[in-house]
Amino acid sequence: MRSSEDFSLAMRQGSRAGTTTVVVHLALPDNPPGHQALVGFVVSKAVGGAVVRNRVKRRLRAMLAARVGDFPDGARVVVRALPASAGVTFEELERDLSSALKRAGRRREVSA
Repeated sequence: MRSSEDFSLAMRQGSRAGTTTVVVHLALPDNPPGHQALVGFVVSKAVGGAVVRNRVKRRLRAMLAARVGDFPDGARVVVRALPASAGVTFEELERDLSSALKRAGRRREVSA
């Protein structure tokens, strides 16, 4: 995901679920456009310096690369890293991300 419009759409219209390390926004389209899900990341300076932010971003990218096929076509997913994400292991971050994704998916099903 590259355009601010895509990020805004996911954050405004999508369901949200968070943990101590990440917040996930998940927007599912009413009429799927037929292209793969779009994923974006928000890692602010509050997370840490450039090296730390890039490490967190690489970890999140690796986690979602394996799961992008699990999302329905046209879905928009925004993962916002919180400052606590800098101090956890890969496994803890992956567990938090999985939890947030499941909850955001459930909230979307309930509200639809």
